[in-house]
Amino acid sequence: MATFAKPENALKRAEELINVGHKQDALQALHDLITSKRHRAWQKTLERIMFKYIELCVDMRRGRYAKDGLIQYRIVCQQVNVTSLEEVIKHFMHLSTERAEMARSQAQALEEALDVDDLEADKRPEDLMLSYVSGEKGKDRSDRELVTPWFKFLWETYRTVLEILRNNSKLEALYAMTAHRAFQFCKQYKRTTEFRRLCEIIRNHLANLNKYRDQRDRPDLSAPESLQLYLDTRFEQLKIATELELWQEAFRSVEDIHGLMCMVKKTPKPSLMVVYYAKLTEIFWVSGSHLYHAYAWFKLFSLQKSFNKNLNQKDLQLIASSVVLAALSVSPHDSTRGASHLELEHEKERNLRMANLIGFIIDPKLESREVLSRSSLLAELVTKGVMTCVNQEVKDLYNLLEHEFLPLDLASKVQPLLTKISKLGGKLSSASSVPEVHLSQYIPALEKLATLRLLQQVSQVYQIMKIESLANMIPFFDFPTVEKISVNAVKNGFIAMKVDHMKGVVLFGNSGLESDGMRDHLMIFAESLNKGRAMIFPPAKKESKLGEMLPGLADVVEKEHKRLLARKSIIEKRKEEQERQLLEMEREEEAKRLKLQKITEETEQRRLAAEIEQRKHQRIIKEIEERELEEAQALLQGADKRIRKKGKKPLIEGEKVTKQSLMELALSEQLRERQEMEKKLQKLAKTMDYLERAKREEASPLIEAAFQRRLVEERMLHELEQQQEIELSRQGHDGDLQEKNRLSRMLDYKKQFQDTVINRRQAEYERLRAEREERYNQILTRRKQEREYQKKMLFYVRMEEERLRRLHEEEEARRREEAERRRKEEAERKAKLDEIAEKQRQRERELEEKERIRREALLGRSTDGLSRSSDLPGGSRPVEPVAAAPAAAAAAAPAASTGKYVPRFRQAQPAGQAPPPAEPDRWGGSRPDDRTSQPPSRDSWRSGGAGGSSSGSRPSWTSSSGAGRTERLWDPNELTLLNIFGQQTAEFGSCLRIVEQPSRLS
Repeated sequence: MATFAKPENALKRAEELINVGHKQDALQALHDLITSKRHRAWQKTLERIMFKYIELCVDMRRGRYAKDGLIQYRIVCQQVNVTSLEEVIKHFMHLSTERAEMARSQAQALEEALDVDDLEADKRPEDLMLSYVSGEKGKDRSDRELVTPWFKFLWETYRTVLEILRNNSKLEALYAMTAHRAFQFCKQYKRTTEFRRLCEIIRNHLANLNKYRDQRDRPDLSAPESLQLYLDTRFEQLKIATELELWQEAFRSVEDIHGLMCMVKKTPKPSLMVVYYAKLTEIFWVSGSHLYHAYAWFKLFSLQKSFNKNLNQKDLQLIASSVVLAALSVSPHDSTRGASHLELEHEKERNLRMANLIGFIIDPKLESREVLSRSSLLAELVTKGVMTCVNQEVKDLYNLLEHEFLPLDLASKVQPLLTKISKLGGKLSSASSVPEVHLSQYIPALEKLATLRLLQQVSQVYQIMKIESLANMIPFFDFPTVEKISVNAVKNGFIAMKVDHMKGVVLFGNSGLESDGMRDHLMIFAESLNKGRAMIFPPAKKESKLGEMLPGLADVVEKEHKRLLARKSIIEKRKEEQERQLLEMEREEEAKRLKLQKITEETEQRRLAAEIEQRKHQRIIKEIEERELEEAQALLQGADKRIRKKGKKPLIEGEKVTKQSLMELALSEQLRERQEMEKKLQKLAKTMDYLERAKREEASPLIEAAFQRRLVEERMLHELEQQQEIELSRQGHDGDLQEKNRLSRMLDYKKQFQDTVINRRQAEYERLRAEREERYNQILTRRKQEREYQKKMLFYVRMEEERLRRLHEEEEARRREEAERRRKEEAERKAKLDEIAEKQRQRERELEEKERIRREALLGRSTDGLSRSSDLPGGSRPVEPVAAAPAAAAAAAPAASTGKYVPRFRQAQPAGQAPPPAEPDRWGGSRPDDRTSQPPSRDSWRSGGAGGSSSGSRPSWTSSSGAGRTERLWDPNELTLLNIFGQQTAEFGSCLRIVEQPSRLS
């Protein structure tokens, strides 16, 4: 640890070290000077040293060094020169901010570089792995390494300064300024985590301020200046929290402000309260607490109307409209209906807490929901004249939703008003503290309210309604949304309805007999029936003659007696019921009294406990004050003794001694003694400097003369030592010559021994070398044989693999060829079978057609060939078909000889004629079908059978083999049909071949 007589010497030494690049040594030197107890009196040099010290800390990012130095400097100058400490701290924050901005300007992507959730957290494991694995670092990581450390250092700077300046009445202005700059840092760079920590730090500082009330230089919150600084800090915290959308932190800030107001029991200025309620409206709206949102708007309206003299009519209308719309947006049904007792207690505590935050004082003995409710708020808006300040559209909407009964036209009248209201809003010119008003944010809640009102009014008029009709009446939502809204309303008892999706209807009202609506309807119905019965059957008039009434007098007396007995029993029952009710009321009153007594006792116990705690606290404060007074008196007595020894007048002789005066006198005396001691030390240091300089001036010629004498003595000593060294060298050389002559006689023996040893070692070397070469040759031979064996084995394996591969390929090729051949044979077979089947079908159709024609001829539909010859097309003569018949018969003759298929009814042969020989394979023929150009074969038509013998007038033809040939005359109709059929045979065959399947051949 370096010590310096003067602070200027430390500053010069630090500058020298900085110039040669040793910043760490310079920082350590200045740190030793600042933390040294030798320099505790403030002087201007110390301020320059602190500036240099802070610059070094910022350059090297040494936050702990900066904190230690600032704490020591605060001890030095907080009682003498607080302004110097302010300058040093401002310089510290300015340098940190400047370096952070410089790093930010060097980085191109600030958002990517600052993508760190927590500035106080170390590097993540994946970042460390990435930095070690990847050889080249990307731009993002370089930006992160460049920018993030400086912003982390800046955040540590704000924390350090706040920790140094906390809870000090002389530094509270600087504390507030630092807090504001820290808030702006979090806002500018969107540091939400650091903002939460900053709020927690400031909250802890205030808690410590209230906890340690005997602290020295403690700020007095009852002073207007201190209170204003603390309130400004909290309101700035609230603004930044809402801008960063940290709603939970914003609500805690509101609680801090409210707690500070309760602590000092003073209300801030109206301008601050406007900001307070404006932020409350935003917080409650985001949290969904529409009732508290409306109350906050109402308080904001009251403040603006009472204290803002520059408020114009337009801005007043906007604020009033916001109040009314916020009140209307509150749900009309109670959400706590059917809740448990614990939930109701929690709701009551929550309402009390929120009412205190908003500024409404309510009685905790009452139900809070009876005070803070939608109905009470709307009634208060009317009584306070808020409705007179709103726009006409808002007023009409209020009347429609709260007072009018229009079950069918409510939605149609509300919708245009909502459209107009959604266009209203804007920035308030005369109320800068109020945020921009947007009435469109209330439109969804108002649409929901209009839907609930419509359902409520419809349920009072209708008992059943179709879903389509109800959906058409509500243009705001589709029916599933309406159903969700109605479920909550039914759950909270606002309306009674059921949805029957199977029937597509909505049922309104409660069908139970105990319901209010049903009971009223039954009573009205009974009264109407009684009136109708009285009109139809009027009561009989009393007879005037007493004699006629006497026969029934006994019955009348009996009935009257029974009526009186029944009346007596009813009266007794009513008395008993009344007594029971009185007992119940007494029990309830007693329970209420006991409960009130218990509450009173608990309140008294809490009051007594608070008084005991307060007395205890006062006793502790009194003891602390007495102890401080004794210490101050002891200090003053010691100072008086020292003053009396010096012969001076005592400090407090003949004066009234108080604690404050004693403390001030003691502090001033200590400060004066410290300054006197510092002056004495400075004077002593100056005297010692003069003495040291005088001694050195006198000793300088003496030191020079001693130096010259020392040079002469050292020269003579050097010459003497050189002569001694020469003499010793000469003597050593002579001794070495004698030793050489003595050992030269053993030189021959030495050579012989050397040759013997060398020869023996050479033989040993040769033997070992031969053994090694033999061993090497054996190893080489063995390895060569192994390589040969491996090569042969490898060649054999490869050849075997190649042979197996060729066999496999040949097998695969053979399989493919066999499959291809089979496929082609199958295709050819199928094609041949298709062709044969087509020919067979064609022949069958021809035979069937001929048979049909023959049958028609047999039935008499045809006439004589000569008489019909005139009817043939083109005027053909009957001789032509007769002449053509032999040719056709001659052409048809081969068909029978080749074994073609002939129907059974055509196979009847004439007597004495043998049937044609059958061929073994009649399906093997593949000749083309030439029936279109040739006449029928000679054996295909036979004249035998039932039809052939009975047809006497029909022309016929016969065929014969060889010389015996009989001719038959053709029927003209048969010839025409044969020609037409032959022309279409090919077309039918091609079509049927595609349609028919080969399976029909079976």
